[in-house]
Amino acid sequence: MSGGPALDNRPQQKGEVKVGIIGAGPAGLACAYRLTAREIKSEVYEAGSSPGGLAKSIRLWNQTVDLGPHRFFSSDRRVNELWLEVVGRDYSMVDRLTRILYKGKLYRYPLRPGDVVGKLGPKETFLCLLSYFRERVSPGAGSGGDETFESWVVKRFGRRLYEIFFKTYSEKLWGIPCRELDADFAVQRIKKFSLSEALRSAVFGDDGRHKTLVDRFAYPHGGTGVVYERMAAYVSDNGGAVYMNTPVNRIVTDGTRACGIELMDGTVKEYDHVVSTMPITQLVSRLEGAGEDVKEAAKSLRFRNTILVYLRVHDRDLFPDNWIYVHSPELGFGRLTNFRNWSPTLYGDEEASILSLEYWCNEGDEIWGREDESLIGLAKEEVSRAGLVKGDTASEGYVHRISKCYPVYSAGYRRLLKPIEDYLGKIEGLTVIGRYGSFKYNNQDHSILMGILAADNIALGAENDLWAVNTDYEYQESAVITETGLVAGGG
Repeated sequence: MSGGPALDNRPQQKGEVKVGIIGAGPAGLACAYRLTAREIKSEVYEAGSSPGGLAKSIRLWNQTVDLGPHRFFSSDRRVNELWLEVVGRDYSMVDRLTRILYKGKLYRYPLRPGDVVGKLGPKETFLCLLSYFRERVSPGAGSGGDETFESWVVKRFGRRLYEIFFKTYSEKLWGIPCRELDADFAVQRIKKFSLSEALRSAVFGDDGRHKTLVDRFAYPHGGTGVVYERMAAYVSDNGGAVYMNTPVNRIVTDGTRACGIELMDGTVKEYDHVVSTMPITQLVSRLEGAGEDVKEAAKSLRFRNTILVYLRVHDRDLFPDNWIYVHSPELGFGRLTNFRNWSPTLYGDEEASILSLEYWCNEGDEIWGREDESLIGLAKEEVSRAGLVKGDTASEGYVHRISKCYPVYSAGYRRLLKPIEDYLGKIEGLTVIGRYGSFKYNNQDHSILMGILAADNIALGAENDLWAVNTDYEYQESAVITETGLVAGGG
């Protein structure tokens, strides 16, 4: 690990403020790391057995894998500087190849006109373009209320391309029709990318303006979890603590002030400030003093679960993609990661490849309760049927379940979230961040930024609006990570 960060700190005395942090994922550990660098004591409580949250790495069959594809990319200098402080030179640049599997064919993603035309064929391409230009000339009426994922994408791509390249995958992921999914998911994930941008980039070249067009990213040697293992070690080695296998029951309040954390065994730890990344629904349901309207709003928010099925495949060269989006409706899994194509530090001298298939579901769905062997059998059959693995080369399997993995952006969800935000904002000494804590579909960089800004609010009295991260938050200064370190103006 590189040395600790050099920060221009406001003068602090050790012990002046003591902060309790719930969750050792990217947001929680970034906050603890930043506070520790300013000599503010942080104690982190994590229910799992290792740091990293959704971005941790695990060992399987003498190799290292992540919980699905965890590409790190940011144009925010603050995020990149912190990442490099932790990782040092222990990273490589990875060339990204991502494709969409649809009707037995693989399409480059982001969509490329030449690739789409060649594989859809002239007739289907003509119908897609006709649908696109029809939408440009005479936009559809939409849903009549809140803009939905369906109306947002149709407006920019046309209905036919929407149904081929967006509808099936999104409905697999969220478990609801796209007309019931809020447009925020499209705004955050697709950004300003549109068919006209794809056509323009095909003719004139990509100017790198949109995140969706980024085709290289920095990846730490040994897996993405290394970043958070090092953050946790830095906190523990410099006066703080990171407690694993220590789930939190609730946040303790004294009137309108957060004053501590209650563990599952009933032990109460007192703190001057509490930072929570626990699911916002769980947080609110266990807060004393929360009104029924706030609790009812929280009950209406939902998270989606993920089942990861890892397969050990006795073949070195399966396909060149880092990951593949599976839009084929006849296949149950929605995304496939090939860890052989990330970094040689993951597999070392091992000859086999490890694939990760993602199945998304709700808590009460039949597939969530299935036996592991049944899920492994399903994954073997489907990956073979998809034409991605030959014969019986997939031998062993491993199942990893993640509860409450994705916040579901049901249409109008912001109306439910607003009274919760308002209520939590009135509790002094409480900060909620992260994908779970703020009910935002964060990437790693968003969560790290939330942690940085939360620490600045606590340590420096800054007034960063954490709810704005991953929506309309503006970068202070643009920069990207390259082979040689940080380069300004790259975003």
